Amino acid sequence: MSAIMMLRFAVTLLVLIGLAPAPALAVKFLPDDPLVEDDDRLPIPKPAEVELSQGYDFMANTFFEPGHDQRTPARNTNTLGEVPDSAWFTNRIGHRPMGIDELVRGPNQGTGPDTTGPWTITRSKTQGVTPGFTIADPRGNVYFIKFDPRDNPQLSTSTEVIVTKFFYALGYSVPENYLAYIRPEQLAISPKAKITDEDGKKRPMQKEDVDRTFRRVPRRPDGSVQVVASLGLPGQPLGPFLYSGTRSDDPNDIFPHEMRRELRGLRVFAAWLNHDDSRSINSLDMFVPEGDRGWVKHYLLDFGSCLGSGSTRPQNPRAGNEYIYETKPMIKSALTLGLWDRPWRKVKYPDYPSLGRFEADFFRPELWRPEYPNPAFDQMDDADALWATRIVMCFSDDAIRALVRTGSIDDPKAEDYLIRTLIQRRDKTIAHYLQQLTPLTDFALASPGAASSGAPAAGDPAPAGSSGLQFRNLGVEAGLAAGATYRYQWFRFDNDRDSAEPLGPGASAASAAIPVPRDGAAFLMARIELTDPPFVGWKRKVDVYLRNGSTLAVVGIERE
Repeated sequence: MSAIMMLRFAVTLLVLIGLAPAPALAVKFLPDDPLVEDDDRLPIPKPAEVELSQGYDFMANTFFEPGHDQRTPARNTNTLGEVPDSAWFTNRIGHRPMGIDELVRGPNQGTGPDTTGPWTITRSKTQGVTPGFTIADPRGNVYFIKFDPRDNPQLSTSTEVIVTKFFYALGYSVPENYLAYIRPEQLAISPKAKITDEDGKKRPMQKEDVDRTFRRVPRRPDGSVQVVASLGLPGQPLGPFLYSGTRSDDPNDIFPHEMRRELRGLRVFAAWLNHDDSRSINSLDMFVPEGDRGWVKHYLLDFGSCLGSGSTRPQNPRAGNEYIYETKPMIKSALTLGLWDRPWRKVKYPDYPSLGRFEADFFRPELWRPEYPNPAFDQMDDADALWATRIVMCFSDDAIRALVRTGSIDDPKAEDYLIRTLIQRRDKTIAHYLQQLTPLTDFALASPGAASSGAPAAGDPAPAGSSGLQFRNLGVEAGLAAGATYRYQWFRFDNDRDSAEPLGPGASAASAAIPVPRDGAAFLMARIELTDPPFVGWKRKVDVYLRNGSTLAVVGIERE
Protein backbone atom coordinates (compact mmCIF):
# COMPACT_ATOMS: atom_id res chain seq x y z
CA MET A 1 0.00 0.00 0.00
CA SER A 2 1.40 3.42 -0.95
CA ALA A 3 2.17 6.03 1.71
CA ILE A 4 -0.63 8.27 0.43
CA MET A 5 -3.14 5.43 0.62
CA MET A 6 -2.01 4.59 4.14
CA LEU A 7 -2.32 8.26 5.14
CA ARG A 8 -5.85 8.47 3.76
CA PHE A 9 -6.84 5.32 5.62
CA ALA A 10 -5.25 6.48 8.89
CA VAL A 11 -6.88 9.91 8.83
CA THR A 12 -10.27 8.42 8.05
CA LEU A 13 -9.92 5.91 10.88
CA LEU A 14 -8.84 8.59 13.37
CA VAL A 15 -11.81 10.78 12.49
CA LEU A 16 -14.19 7.87 12.87
CA ILE A 17 -12.94 7.14 16.40
CA GLY A 18 -12.77 10.81 17.36
CA LEU A 19 -8.98 11.24 17.65
CA ALA A 20 -8.64 13.69 14.79
CA PRO A 21 -10.77 16.69 13.82
CA ALA A 22 -13.23 16.21 10.99
CA PRO A 23 -11.93 19.24 9.00
CA ALA A 24 -8.89 17.15 8.02
CA LEU A 25 -11.16 15.45 5.50
CA ALA A 26 -12.06 18.79 3.87
CA VAL A 27 -8.87 18.72 1.80
CA LYS A 28 -10.15 18.43 -1.75
CA PHE A 29 -6.99 17.49 -3.65
CA LEU A 30 -4.19 15.31 -2.32
CA PRO A 31 -0.61 15.41 -3.62
CA ASP A 32 -1.06 12.37 -5.88
CA ASP A 33 -4.25 13.62 -7.58
CA PRO A 34 -5.29 12.90 -10.23
CA LEU A 35 -4.67 9.17 -9.85
CA VAL A 36 -3.90 7.39 -13.11
CA GLU A 37 -3.86 3.87 -11.66
CA ASP A 38 -6.01 2.18 -9.05
CA ASP A 39 -3.78 -0.05 -6.95
CA ASP A 40 -6.31 -2.90 -6.79
CA ARG A 41 -3.83 -5.65 -7.58
CA LEU A 42 -2.37 -6.05 -4.11
CA PRO A 43 -1.57 -9.68 -3.21
CA ILE A 44 -4.43 -11.54 -1.54
CA PRO A 45 -5.34 -15.19 -0.81
CA LYS A 46 -7.31 -16.90 -3.56
CA PRO A 47 -11.04 -16.07 -3.27
CA ALA A 48 -13.70 -18.76 -3.49
CA GLU A 49 -15.15 -19.79 -6.84
CA VAL A 50 -18.62 -18.41 -7.55
CA GLU A 51 -21.38 -20.28 -9.35
CA LEU A 52 -24.18 -18.30 -10.99
CA SER A 53 -27.07 -19.67 -13.00
CA GLN A 54 -28.76 -17.74 -15.76
CA GLY A 55 -32.12 -18.31 -14.10
CA TYR A 56 -30.98 -16.85 -10.80
CA ASP A 57 -29.36 -13.85 -12.48
CA PHE A 58 -32.55 -13.16 -14.45
CA MET A 59 -34.82 -13.44 -11.40
CA ALA A 60 -32.57 -11.36 -9.12
CA ASN A 61 -32.21 -8.48 -11.57
CA THR A 62 -35.76 -8.53 -12.95
CA PHE A 63 -37.75 -8.74 -9.73
CA PHE A 64 -35.47 -7.68 -6.87
CA GLU A 65 -33.42 -4.75 -8.26
CA PRO A 66 -30.07 -5.34 -6.52
CA GLY A 67 -27.72 -2.41 -5.98
CA HIS A 68 -28.37 1.16 -4.92
CA ASP A 69 -31.96 2.38 -4.73
CA GLN A 70 -31.10 5.93 -5.82
CA ARG A 71 -28.79 7.11 -8.58
CA THR A 72 -25.54 8.51 -7.19
CA PRO A 73 -22.29 9.54 -8.92
CA ALA A 74 -19.69 6.92 -9.80
CA ARG A 75 -17.18 6.35 -7.00
CA ASN A 76 -14.09 4.98 -8.72
CA THR A 77 -13.20 8.00 -10.86
CA ASN A 78 -10.21 10.25 -10.27
CA THR A 79 -10.47 14.01 -9.73
CA LEU A 80 -10.67 14.53 -13.51
CA GLY A 81 -13.70 12.27 -13.79
CA GLU A 82 -11.65 9.62 -15.58
CA VAL A 83 -11.40 5.90 -14.84
CA PRO A 84 -7.89 4.96 -13.64
CA ASP A 85 -6.24 1.83 -15.00
CA SER A 86 -7.14 -1.12 -12.81
CA ALA A 87 -7.86 -4.84 -12.73
CA TRP A 88 -11.17 -3.89 -14.38
CA PHE A 89 -10.18 -1.45 -17.10
CA THR A 90 -7.17 -0.23 -19.09
CA ASN A 91 -7.36 3.12 -20.86
CA ARG A 92 -6.68 2.55 -24.55
CA ILE A 93 -8.33 4.35 -27.48
CA GLY A 94 -9.95 6.95 -25.22
CA HIS A 95 -6.57 7.87 -23.73
CA ARG A 96 -4.13 7.56 -26.63
CA PRO A 97 -4.25 7.07 -30.40
CA MET A 98 -4.46 3.47 -31.55
CA GLY A 99 -3.23 2.73 -35.05
CA ILE A 100 -5.12 0.43 -37.40
CA ASP A 101 -2.59 -2.37 -36.89
CA GLU A 102 -3.05 -2.23 -33.11
CA LEU A 103 -6.84 -2.14 -33.41
CA VAL A 104 -6.85 -5.13 -35.76
CA ARG A 105 -4.51 -7.11 -33.51
CA GLY A 106 -6.64 -6.37 -30.44
CA PRO A 107 -5.88 -8.64 -27.47
CA ASN A 108 -4.27 -11.33 -29.64
CA GLN A 109 -0.65 -12.07 -28.85
CA GLY A 110 -0.28 -14.98 -31.28
CA THR A 111 -1.75 -16.35 -34.48
CA GLY A 112 -4.31 -18.77 -33.07
CA PRO A 113 -4.35 -22.56 -32.84
CA ASP A 114 -1.47 -24.45 -34.43
CA THR A 115 -2.77 -26.25 -37.52
CA THR A 116 0.38 -28.27 -38.23
CA GLY A 117 -1.03 -31.25 -36.34
CA PRO A 118 -4.30 -32.61 -34.96
CA TRP A 119 -6.39 -30.83 -32.38
CA THR A 120 -7.26 -33.06 -29.45
CA ILE A 121 -10.77 -32.75 -28.05
CA THR A 122 -10.59 -32.83 -24.26
CA ARG A 123 -14.19 -31.88 -23.51
CA SER A 124 -17.43 -31.51 -25.44
CA LYS A 125 -20.51 -29.37 -25.21
CA THR A 126 -23.29 -30.84 -27.31
CA GLN A 127 -26.45 -29.22 -25.97
CA GLY A 128 -28.08 -26.43 -27.96
CA VAL A 129 -28.11 -25.70 -31.67
CA THR A 130 -24.42 -24.87 -31.98
CA PRO A 131 -22.21 -27.21 -29.95
CA GLY A 132 -18.60 -26.62 -29.05
CA PHE A 133 -15.39 -28.32 -27.99
CA THR A 134 -12.48 -27.69 -25.72
CA ILE A 135 -9.33 -28.61 -27.64
CA ALA A 136 -5.58 -28.71 -27.13
CA ASP A 137 -3.50 -27.81 -30.18
CA PRO A 138 -0.09 -29.38 -31.00
CA ARG A 139 1.63 -26.76 -28.82
CA GLY A 140 -0.53 -27.76 -25.86
CA ASN A 141 -2.51 -24.50 -25.84
CA VAL A 142 -6.14 -24.83 -24.77
CA TYR A 143 -8.88 -23.25 -26.88
CA PHE A 144 -12.65 -23.21 -26.63
CA ILE A 145 -14.16 -23.84 -30.06
CA LYS A 146 -17.60 -22.58 -31.07
CA PHE A 147 -19.53 -22.95 -34.33
CA ASP A 148 -22.13 -21.06 -36.35
CA PRO A 149 -25.79 -22.10 -36.68
CA ARG A 150 -26.39 -24.28 -39.73
CA ASP A 151 -28.33 -21.71 -41.79
CA ASN A 152 -26.19 -18.71 -40.87
CA PRO A 153 -22.54 -19.20 -41.79
CA GLN A 154 -20.22 -16.71 -40.05
CA LEU A 155 -23.08 -15.26 -37.98
CA SER A 156 -21.71 -15.80 -34.48
CA THR A 157 -18.04 -16.66 -35.16
CA SER A 158 -17.28 -13.52 -37.18
CA THR A 159 -19.33 -11.42 -34.75
CA GLU A 160 -17.36 -12.78 -31.79
CA VAL A 161 -14.02 -11.82 -33.34
CA ILE A 162 -15.16 -8.35 -34.45
CA VAL A 163 -16.79 -7.34 -31.19
CA THR A 164 -13.96 -8.73 -29.04
CA LYS A 165 -11.61 -6.29 -30.76
CA PHE A 166 -14.03 -3.40 -30.22
CA PHE A 167 -14.23 -4.09 -26.48
CA TYR A 168 -10.48 -4.48 -26.20
CA ALA A 169 -9.97 -1.06 -27.82
CA LEU A 170 -12.61 0.41 -25.49
CA GLY A 171 -10.49 -0.69 -22.53
CA TYR A 172 -11.88 -3.97 -21.21
CA SER A 173 -10.09 -7.26 -20.56
CA VAL A 174 -11.23 -9.85 -23.11
CA PRO A 175 -10.02 -13.25 -24.36
CA GLU A 176 -7.86 -13.82 -27.41
CA ASN A 177 -10.38 -14.89 -30.06
CA TYR A 178 -9.30 -16.21 -33.47
CA LEU A 179 -11.09 -17.34 -36.60
CA ALA A 180 -9.98 -20.81 -37.63
CA TYR A 181 -10.99 -23.36 -40.26
CA ILE A 182 -11.12 -27.06 -39.48
CA ARG A 183 -12.26 -30.42 -40.87
CA PRO A 184 -13.47 -33.42 -38.83
CA GLU A 185 -10.37 -35.43 -39.78
CA GLN A 186 -8.17 -32.79 -38.06
CA LEU A 187 -9.65 -33.71 -34.70
CA ALA A 188 -8.47 -36.41 -32.35
CA ILE A 189 -10.36 -37.46 -29.24
CA SER A 190 -8.70 -37.67 -25.85
CA PRO A 191 -9.44 -40.90 -23.96
CA LYS A 192 -10.52 -38.66 -21.08
CA ALA A 193 -13.11 -36.77 -23.15
CA LYS A 194 -16.62 -37.50 -21.95
CA ILE A 195 -20.05 -36.76 -23.37
CA THR A 196 -23.47 -36.76 -21.73
CA ASP A 197 -25.92 -38.90 -23.70
CA GLU A 198 -29.67 -38.45 -24.11
CA ASP A 199 -30.29 -40.38 -20.89
CA GLY A 200 -28.10 -37.97 -18.92
CA LYS A 201 -25.29 -40.50 -18.50
CA LYS A 202 -21.65 -39.70 -19.14
CA ARG A 203 -19.69 -41.92 -21.49
CA PRO A 204 -16.46 -41.70 -23.50
CA MET A 205 -16.72 -39.51 -26.59
CA GLN A 206 -16.65 -41.35 -29.91
CA LYS A 207 -15.97 -40.37 -33.53
CA GLU A 208 -19.69 -40.51 -34.31
CA ASP A 209 -20.28 -37.76 -31.75
CA VAL A 210 -17.86 -35.50 -33.59
CA ASP A 211 -19.38 -36.39 -36.95
CA ARG A 212 -22.84 -35.61 -35.60
CA THR A 213 -21.65 -32.18 -34.54
CA PHE A 214 -20.26 -31.44 -38.01
CA ARG A 215 -23.54 -32.43 -39.61
CA ARG A 216 -25.24 -29.64 -37.64
CA VAL A 217 -22.99 -26.75 -38.65
CA PRO A 218 -22.42 -24.93 -41.96
CA ARG A 219 -19.64 -26.06 -44.31
CA ARG A 220 -17.58 -23.78 -46.52
CA PRO A 221 -17.24 -24.52 -50.26
CA ASP A 222 -13.96 -26.36 -49.62
CA GLY A 223 -15.59 -28.56 -46.98
CA SER A 224 -14.01 -26.83 -43.98
CA VAL A 225 -15.89 -25.26 -41.09
CA GLN A 226 -15.31 -21.74 -39.73
CA VAL A 227 -15.00 -21.65 -35.95
CA VAL A 228 -14.02 -19.11 -33.34
CA ALA A 229 -11.16 -20.36 -31.17
CA SER A 230 -10.94 -18.65 -27.78
CA LEU A 231 -7.62 -19.09 -25.99
CA GLY A 232 -7.91 -20.12 -22.36
CA LEU A 233 -7.43 -17.16 -20.01
CA PRO A 234 -4.34 -17.06 -17.79
CA GLY A 235 -4.93 -17.82 -14.13
CA GLN A 236 -7.54 -19.74 -12.20
CA PRO A 237 -11.27 -19.15 -12.89
CA LEU A 238 -13.39 -17.80 -10.04
CA GLY A 239 -16.71 -17.55 -11.85
CA PRO A 240 -18.57 -14.44 -13.03
CA PHE A 241 -18.73 -11.07 -11.32
CA LEU A 242 -22.01 -9.36 -10.46
CA TYR A 243 -22.97 -5.91 -11.70
CA SER A 244 -23.82 -4.90 -8.14
CA GLY A 245 -22.12 -5.13 -4.75
CA THR A 246 -18.57 -6.34 -4.23
CA ARG A 247 -16.81 -9.68 -3.88
CA SER A 248 -16.62 -10.07 -0.11
CA ASP A 249 -13.47 -12.22 -0.17
CA ASP A 250 -11.47 -9.84 -2.39
CA PRO A 251 -10.08 -6.98 -0.25
CA ASN A 252 -9.12 -5.13 -3.46
CA ASP A 253 -12.77 -4.98 -4.55
CA ILE A 254 -13.90 -1.91 -2.59
CA PHE A 255 -16.22 -0.07 -5.01
CA PRO A 256 -19.75 -1.47 -5.43
CA HIS A 257 -19.83 -2.63 -9.02
CA GLU A 258 -22.86 -0.52 -9.88
CA MET A 259 -20.78 2.49 -8.76
CA ARG A 260 -17.92 1.79 -11.22
CA ARG A 261 -17.95 4.18 -14.17
CA GLU A 262 -16.55 1.61 -16.60
CA LEU A 263 -19.49 -0.73 -15.83
CA ARG A 264 -22.09 2.04 -15.90
CA GLY A 265 -20.71 3.53 -19.13
CA LEU A 266 -20.62 0.03 -20.59
CA ARG A 267 -24.30 0.60 -21.35
CA VAL A 268 -23.36 3.13 -24.05
CA PHE A 269 -20.93 0.70 -25.68
CA ALA A 270 -23.33 -2.24 -25.39
CA ALA A 271 -26.12 -0.24 -27.04
CA TRP A 272 -23.86 0.84 -29.90
CA LEU A 273 -22.83 -2.78 -30.62
CA ASN A 274 -26.17 -4.28 -29.54
CA HIS A 275 -24.49 -6.43 -26.91
CA ASP A 276 -27.83 -7.37 -25.37
CA ASP A 277 -26.17 -10.28 -23.56
CA SER A 278 -24.17 -7.89 -21.35
CA ARG A 279 -24.92 -9.59 -18.05
CA SER A 280 -23.04 -11.36 -15.29
CA ILE A 281 -23.06 -14.81 -16.88
CA ASN A 282 -20.93 -13.39 -19.70
CA SER A 283 -18.17 -12.22 -17.40
CA LEU A 284 -15.37 -14.08 -15.66
CA ASP A 285 -13.05 -13.32 -12.76
CA MET A 286 -9.60 -14.91 -13.00
CA PHE A 287 -7.22 -15.28 -10.06
CA VAL A 288 -3.73 -14.34 -11.24
CA PRO A 289 -1.25 -16.14 -8.95
CA GLU A 290 1.89 -14.36 -7.78
CA GLY A 291 3.76 -16.66 -5.41
CA ASP A 292 1.45 -18.00 -2.74
CA ARG A 293 -0.97 -15.11 -3.30
CA GLY A 294 -2.33 -13.20 -6.26
CA TRP A 295 -5.02 -10.81 -7.46
CA VAL A 296 -8.30 -10.91 -9.38
CA LYS A 297 -8.63 -9.74 -13.00
CA HIS A 298 -12.10 -9.09 -14.40
CA TYR A 299 -13.01 -10.13 -17.96
CA LEU A 300 -15.89 -9.63 -20.36
CA LEU A 301 -16.44 -12.57 -22.70
CA ASP A 302 -18.89 -14.33 -25.04
CA PHE A 303 -19.67 -11.68 -27.67
CA GLY A 304 -21.48 -14.02 -30.06
CA SER A 305 -24.78 -12.32 -29.22
CA CYS A 306 -23.93 -8.87 -30.55
CA LEU A 307 -24.59 -6.84 -33.66
CA GLY A 308 -27.32 -8.89 -35.39
CA SER A 309 -26.33 -12.29 -34.03
CA GLY A 310 -28.18 -14.16 -31.33
CA SER A 311 -25.38 -16.75 -31.05
CA THR A 312 -27.47 -19.75 -32.09
CA ARG A 313 -29.69 -17.90 -34.57
CA PRO A 314 -30.30 -14.42 -35.99
CA GLN A 315 -31.02 -11.97 -33.21
CA ASN A 316 -34.59 -11.77 -31.91
CA PRO A 317 -36.14 -8.43 -32.98
CA ARG A 318 -36.96 -7.83 -29.31
CA ALA A 319 -33.29 -7.81 -28.36
CA GLY A 320 -32.10 -4.30 -27.61
CA ASN A 321 -35.65 -2.97 -27.66
CA GLU A 322 -37.37 -4.60 -24.69
CA TYR A 323 -36.46 -6.71 -21.67
CA ILE A 324 -37.38 -10.38 -21.69
CA TYR A 325 -39.96 -9.50 -19.03
CA GLU A 326 -41.22 -5.92 -19.13
CA THR A 327 -44.62 -5.10 -17.68
CA LYS A 328 -45.40 -1.76 -19.36
CA PRO A 329 -45.69 -3.03 -22.96
CA MET A 330 -47.45 -6.16 -21.72
CA ILE A 331 -50.11 -4.07 -19.93
CA LYS A 332 -50.45 -1.67 -22.85
CA SER A 333 -51.04 -4.54 -25.25
CA ALA A 334 -53.56 -6.16 -22.90
CA LEU A 335 -55.53 -2.94 -22.29
CA THR A 336 -55.88 -2.35 -26.04
CA LEU A 337 -56.87 -5.99 -26.61
CA GLY A 338 -53.85 -6.42 -28.81
CA LEU A 339 -54.62 -3.45 -31.08
CA TRP A 340 -51.42 -1.74 -29.98
CA ASP A 341 -48.36 -3.53 -31.20
CA ARG A 342 -44.75 -3.05 -30.21
CA PRO A 343 -43.10 -0.69 -32.74
CA TRP A 344 -39.94 -2.78 -33.00
CA ARG A 345 -41.96 -5.60 -34.55
CA LYS A 346 -42.45 -3.46 -37.65
CA VAL A 347 -38.73 -2.93 -38.26
CA LYS A 348 -37.48 -4.34 -41.55
CA TYR A 349 -34.05 -5.96 -41.78
CA PRO A 350 -31.97 -6.73 -44.86
CA ASP A 351 -31.55 -10.40 -45.70
CA TYR A 352 -27.93 -11.11 -44.84
CA PRO A 353 -27.61 -14.57 -43.22
CA SER A 354 -24.12 -13.73 -41.93
CA LEU A 355 -25.40 -10.62 -40.08
CA GLY A 356 -28.78 -11.53 -38.68
CA ARG A 357 -30.90 -8.57 -37.50
CA PHE A 358 -29.00 -5.32 -37.06
CA GLU A 359 -30.15 -1.83 -38.02
CA ALA A 360 -29.66 1.86 -37.24
CA ASP A 361 -32.79 3.70 -38.43
CA PHE A 362 -35.06 2.59 -35.56
CA PHE A 363 -32.21 2.50 -33.03
CA ARG A 364 -32.36 5.04 -30.18
CA PRO A 365 -29.43 4.68 -27.76
CA GLU A 366 -31.31 6.05 -24.74
CA LEU A 367 -34.10 3.45 -25.16
CA TRP A 368 -31.84 0.46 -25.75
CA ARG A 369 -32.32 -2.53 -23.41
CA PRO A 370 -30.21 -5.58 -22.53
CA GLU A 371 -31.92 -8.94 -22.01
CA TYR A 372 -32.92 -7.94 -18.49
CA PRO A 373 -32.09 -5.07 -16.10
CA ASN A 374 -28.44 -4.48 -15.27
CA PRO A 375 -27.85 -2.62 -11.96
CA ALA A 376 -24.79 -0.79 -13.26
CA PHE A 377 -26.59 0.29 -16.45
CA ASP A 378 -29.52 1.55 -14.37
CA GLN A 379 -27.13 3.75 -12.37
CA MET A 380 -25.60 5.40 -15.43
CA ASP A 381 -25.86 9.20 -15.28
CA ASP A 382 -24.98 11.97 -17.72
CA ALA A 383 -21.35 12.11 -16.55
CA ASP A 384 -20.91 8.36 -17.11
CA ALA A 385 -22.49 8.68 -20.55
CA LEU A 386 -20.26 11.62 -21.50
CA TRP A 387 -17.17 9.65 -20.48
CA ALA A 388 -18.27 6.73 -22.65
CA THR A 389 -19.40 8.88 -25.58
CA ARG A 390 -16.04 10.62 -25.75
CA ILE A 391 -14.46 7.16 -26.20
CA VAL A 392 -16.99 6.20 -28.89
CA MET A 393 -15.97 9.37 -30.77
CA CYS A 394 -12.42 8.00 -30.98
CA PHE A 395 -13.54 5.31 -33.44
CA SER A 396 -13.13 6.83 -36.89
CA ASP A 397 -14.86 5.46 -39.98
CA ASP A 398 -11.56 3.88 -41.01
CA ALA A 399 -11.17 2.26 -37.57
CA ILE A 400 -14.69 0.78 -37.74
CA ARG A 401 -14.07 -0.46 -41.27
CA ALA A 402 -10.81 -2.15 -40.24
CA LEU A 403 -12.37 -3.81 -37.20
CA VAL A 404 -15.31 -5.18 -39.17
CA ARG A 405 -12.96 -6.66 -41.74
CA THR A 406 -11.29 -8.79 -39.06
CA GLY A 407 -14.46 -10.90 -39.24
CA SER A 408 -13.55 -11.99 -42.80
CA ILE A 409 -17.20 -11.82 -43.90
CA ASP A 410 -17.47 -13.47 -47.32
CA ASP A 411 -20.36 -11.36 -48.61
CA PRO A 412 -18.98 -7.87 -49.47
CA LYS A 413 -22.49 -6.36 -49.44
CA ALA A 414 -23.12 -7.68 -45.93
CA GLU A 415 -19.76 -6.37 -44.76
CA ASP A 416 -20.45 -2.93 -46.24
CA TYR A 417 -23.91 -2.85 -44.63
CA LEU A 418 -22.43 -3.71 -41.22
CA ILE A 419 -19.85 -0.94 -41.50
CA ARG A 420 -22.45 1.66 -42.49
CA THR A 421 -24.81 0.56 -39.71
CA LEU A 422 -22.11 0.79 -37.03
CA ILE A 423 -21.15 4.27 -38.24
CA GLN A 424 -24.77 5.41 -38.17
CA ARG A 425 -25.33 3.96 -34.68
CA ARG A 426 -22.12 5.62 -33.52
CA ASP A 427 -23.29 9.00 -34.81
CA LYS A 428 -26.72 8.65 -33.20
CA THR A 429 -25.10 7.69 -29.89
CA ILE A 430 -22.82 10.73 -30.01
CA ALA A 431 -25.62 13.11 -31.01
CA HIS A 432 -27.89 12.03 -28.16
CA TYR A 433 -25.53 11.83 -25.22
CA LEU A 434 -23.54 14.97 -26.03
CA GLN A 435 -26.74 17.00 -25.67
CA GLN A 436 -27.25 15.93 -22.05
CA LEU A 437 -24.23 17.62 -20.46
CA THR A 438 -21.92 20.51 -21.36
CA PRO A 439 -19.47 18.59 -23.61
CA LEU A 440 -16.22 20.31 -22.65
CA THR A 441 -13.37 17.84 -22.11
CA ASP A 442 -9.60 17.33 -22.38
CA PHE A 443 -8.59 20.39 -20.40
CA ALA A 444 -4.86 21.06 -20.69
CA LEU A 445 -2.35 23.87 -20.34
CA ALA A 446 -1.14 25.31 -23.63
CA SER A 447 2.33 25.98 -22.23
CA PRO A 448 2.61 24.04 -18.96
CA GLY A 449 6.27 24.79 -18.45
CA ALA A 450 6.03 27.34 -15.67
CA ALA A 451 3.53 29.13 -13.47
CA SER A 452 3.19 32.82 -14.12
CA SER A 453 3.00 35.94 -11.95
CA GLY A 454 0.99 39.07 -12.48
CA ALA A 455 -2.37 39.03 -14.28
CA PRO A 456 -3.59 40.00 -17.73
CA ALA A 457 -6.74 42.02 -18.04
CA ALA A 458 -9.87 39.88 -18.02
CA GLY A 459 -10.68 38.70 -21.51
CA ASP A 460 -7.30 39.66 -22.97
CA PRO A 461 -5.43 36.93 -24.82
CA ALA A 462 -2.65 35.22 -22.89
CA PRO A 463 0.63 37.06 -23.39
CA ALA A 464 3.48 35.31 -25.19
CA GLY A 465 5.09 32.71 -22.95
CA SER A 466 2.20 32.58 -20.47
CA SER A 467 -0.13 29.65 -19.91
CA GLY A 468 -3.56 29.26 -21.42
CA LEU A 469 -6.20 26.69 -20.53
CA GLN A 470 -7.33 24.85 -23.64
CA PHE A 471 -10.11 22.31 -24.01
CA ARG A 472 -12.27 20.47 -26.54
CA ASN A 473 -15.92 21.10 -27.23
CA LEU A 474 -17.12 17.67 -28.32
CA GLY A 475 -20.48 19.10 -29.36
CA VAL A 476 -18.87 21.42 -31.91
CA GLU A 477 -16.59 18.61 -33.11
CA ALA A 478 -19.64 16.38 -33.61
CA GLY A 479 -21.45 19.05 -35.61
CA LEU A 480 -24.18 19.66 -33.02
CA ALA A 481 -23.32 23.38 -33.10
CA ALA A 482 -21.52 25.47 -35.69
CA GLY A 483 -19.42 27.11 -33.00
CA ALA A 484 -19.52 28.34 -29.43
CA THR A 485 -18.46 31.20 -27.21
CA TYR A 486 -17.65 30.83 -23.55
CA ARG A 487 -18.09 32.79 -20.35
CA TYR A 488 -15.53 32.15 -17.67
CA GLN A 489 -14.47 33.43 -14.30
CA TRP A 490 -11.33 32.66 -12.32
CA PHE A 491 -11.25 31.98 -8.58
CA ARG A 492 -8.54 31.60 -5.99
CA PHE A 493 -9.29 28.17 -4.51
CA ASP A 494 -8.59 27.22 -0.87
CA ASN A 495 -7.86 23.49 -0.97
CA ASP A 496 -8.01 23.11 2.82
CA ARG A 497 -11.46 24.66 3.18
CA ASP A 498 -12.92 23.72 -0.20
CA SER A 499 -13.87 27.33 -0.84
CA ALA A 500 -13.36 29.73 -3.74
CA GLU A 501 -12.78 33.50 -3.88
CA PRO A 502 -13.29 35.40 -7.17
CA LEU A 503 -10.14 36.86 -8.70
CA GLY A 504 -12.08 39.35 -10.76
CA PRO A 505 -15.12 39.74 -12.98
CA GLY A 506 -16.05 37.20 -15.59
CA ALA A 507 -14.94 37.41 -19.20
CA SER A 508 -15.70 35.87 -22.57
CA ALA A 509 -13.74 33.84 -25.09
CA ALA A 510 -14.58 33.11 -28.71
CA SER A 511 -12.56 29.89 -28.85
CA ALA A 512 -11.92 26.85 -26.66
CA ALA A 513 -9.03 28.49 -24.82
CA ILE A 514 -8.90 30.97 -21.97
CA PRO A 515 -5.95 32.84 -20.42
CA VAL A 516 -4.76 31.78 -16.98
CA PRO A 517 -4.35 34.65 -14.50
CA ARG A 518 -0.97 35.27 -12.91
CA ASP A 519 -1.64 34.65 -9.26
CA GLY A 520 0.37 33.12 -6.45
CA ALA A 521 -2.45 31.00 -5.02
CA ALA A 522 -1.68 27.32 -4.57
CA PHE A 523 -4.86 26.41 -6.48
CA LEU A 524 -6.94 28.21 -9.09
CA MET A 525 -10.41 27.41 -10.35
CA ALA A 526 -12.04 28.41 -13.62
CA ARG A 527 -15.83 28.28 -13.93
CA ILE A 528 -16.77 27.92 -17.60
CA GLU A 529 -20.16 27.98 -19.29
CA LEU A 530 -21.44 28.32 -22.82
CA THR A 531 -23.01 31.54 -24.09
CA ASP A 532 -26.49 30.93 -25.54
CA PRO A 533 -26.26 27.12 -25.48
CA PRO A 534 -28.49 25.36 -28.05
CA PHE A 535 -29.44 22.53 -25.65
CA VAL A 536 -30.71 22.59 -22.06
CA GLY A 537 -27.96 20.20 -20.98
CA TRP A 538 -25.32 22.65 -22.21
CA LYS A 539 -26.40 25.23 -19.62
CA ARG A 540 -24.53 23.35 -16.91
CA LYS A 541 -21.29 24.92 -15.72
CA VAL A 542 -17.91 23.20 -15.60
CA ASP A 543 -15.37 23.95 -12.86
CA VAL A 544 -11.71 23.28 -13.70
CA TYR A 545 -9.07 23.25 -10.96
CA LEU A 546 -5.37 23.97 -11.45
CA ARG A 547 -2.54 23.20 -9.06
CA ASN A 548 -0.25 26.23 -9.15
CA GLY A 549 3.10 24.84 -8.04
CA SER A 550 6.42 24.87 -9.84
CA THR A 551 4.32 24.05 -12.91
CA LEU A 552 0.66 24.58 -13.64
CA ALA A 553 -1.33 21.37 -13.88
CA VAL A 554 -5.00 20.52 -14.31
CA VAL A 555 -5.89 18.61 -11.16
CA GLY A 556 -9.67 18.43 -11.11
CA ILE A 557 -12.91 18.81 -13.08
CA GLU A 558 -16.41 19.10 -11.66
CA ARG A 559 -19.61 19.25 -13.69
CA GLU A 560 -22.79 20.92 -12.51
